[in-house]
Amino acid sequence: MANDQATVNKTYQDWYNTIVSYERQFKRWEARNDRIIKRYKDDSRYDRNPNARFNILWSNVQTIQPAIFARLPRPDVSRRFRDNDPIGRVASMMLERALEFEIEHYGDYKSAMNNAVLDRLLGGRGVSWVRYEPHIVGEEAGEPDDGWEVTEDTDEAETAEGMENENQERIEYECAPVDYVHWKDFGHTVARTWEEVTAVWRRVYMTRPALVERFGEDLGYQIPLDTKPDNNSNTYKQTDGVYEAVIYEIWDKETGKVLWLSKSLGKILDERDDPLGLENFWPCPKPLYSTLTTDSLEPIPDFVIYQDQARELDTLADRIEGLINALKVRGVYDASASELQRLFSEGENNTLIPVKNWMAFAEKQGMKGAIDLVDIAPIAQALTYAYQAMEQVKGQIYEIMGIADIQRGQTDPNETLGAQIIKSNNAAGRLKTMQNHVVQFATTLLSIKAQIICNHFSDETILKICGADQLSEQDKMLVPQALALLKQESAKNFRIEVTSDSMIYQDEQQEKADRMAFLQAMGAFFQQAVPMAQAVPETTPMLMEMLKFSVTAFKAGKQLEGIIDETADKL
Repeated sequence: MANDQATVNKTYQDWYNTIVSYERQFKRWEARNDRIIKRYKDDSRYDRNPNARFNILWSNVQTIQPAIFARLPRPDVSRRFRDNDPIGRVASMMLERALEFEIEHYGDYKSAMNNAVLDRLLGGRGVSWVRYEPHIVGEEAGEPDDGWEVTEDTDEAETAEGMENENQERIEYECAPVDYVHWKDFGHTVARTWEEVTAVWRRVYMTRPALVERFGEDLGYQIPLDTKPDNNSNTYKQTDGVYEAVIYEIWDKETGKVLWLSKSLGKILDERDDPLGLENFWPCPKPLYSTLTTDSLEPIPDFVIYQDQARELDTLADRIEGLINALKVRGVYDASASELQRLFSEGENNTLIPVKNWMAFAEKQGMKGAIDLVDIAPIAQALTYAYQAMEQVKGQIYEIMGIADIQRGQTDPNETLGAQIIKSNNAAGRLKTMQNHVVQFATTLLSIKAQIICNHFSDETILKICGADQLSEQDKMLVPQALALLKQESAKNFRIEVTSDSMIYQDEQQEKADRMAFLQAMGAFFQQAVPMAQAVPETTPMLMEMLKFSVTAFKAGKQLEGIIDETADKL
């Protein structure tokens, strides 16, 4: 009991020590990330290293990123148990449409996903954060709800009744935006694994007007603006030279509270009970991690694994540049035969240069005796060896990263299709793991967004963004019950999934093939089911249940579930 009480009564100093402990442990990781990002942007070339370099980091990131996330995902909301549940089917359809509206209408989701994936490929950790954002407007003062104009002849009682709501506020629209959190602005309690983490936080940068609006005038003007707009640091956001305050937004799962504090002011600014009511409390999913061990949540960036080979590439690139510069015609000539100098500066195709005193020039064996050129054959041979060594080192890096040449767009015309498929499948092993991590990250974001929609959005907003007026007449009759179902523990009633193939570039033929497979399966079913139903009408309900059971296995047939349910009810 004493431990519980100590956990609940966390002071500012407790949280300050927790934040400092995290910053101390991840200081080395952040410094390494700074170097990796400079390498990615090739900033160090102009600072201290003018030598030629081969930016294999940029190449790998540009290859892998579109392979694991290239376009907006397709949310798939289904009933937890795929049985004959028309209300659950309509509720799933409404929630799925609401998520699609949020994804397509607001560009924050794709932007946050892109940035999180890039952070994962560079520093090894990508983070996104979901918020509930109601946009509230007030009614105009002096205008009663019924719209009547207030005049001197209006009865005082009527005036008071009509004016009592003049300062009422209403929600203009609601949304659940997804914020990208920079890798330096995120933190958590120090732990060995993510399951041991008890609190997460992010740094939010606020201007003075935002502070006053959020924390009130008394507290808002006390908070120091402690950020320094520094062009050489990406720790702080620069907004036209305006100083901002760093506010820590902390979500503590142990106490179920959210609090905001300022390290510069040295106090907790605000503390509230769980404002979102999410199933897992935190408004952010588990970060996108690269390589982790079970003794620390400090990720190992991918570049660290092959940085030695990357340095070899830089050395080879610099030597190749030197060899190329040396690969030019140089030599000496007899000064008495000044015409030889014009041979390389003026000589063109089918152009002859006259030589004075030809007899004397010929007696000295002509050009062989009057000019001597540097042999560039050894330089050309060394250049060839350098290119071969570079290809070998690149092959080592691609082997480490699991990037096959088939996925870099390079193929051998002599290879069979089977050989290319085998190489693609072998490389897809590690790539598939990355894709699954991104899919899980995107799915959790959508699940949090869905919970916010169900728990906090008004019925009018949900009906508007899901396009309820476009449903069939039969489905419209179930909308009130579906809304009630959405409000009842949506996380347990529905399963939200994101298909991995919907987030990467894929051939349109694959989608056509899926639809054709669905139609062929349904055609084969009807060929056997229709004669049976005609011969034994009593089997019709069983056959329709079998049909619905088959349809739910095909994503391509999901849009037909409502019509099939309606047909089954009629039969």
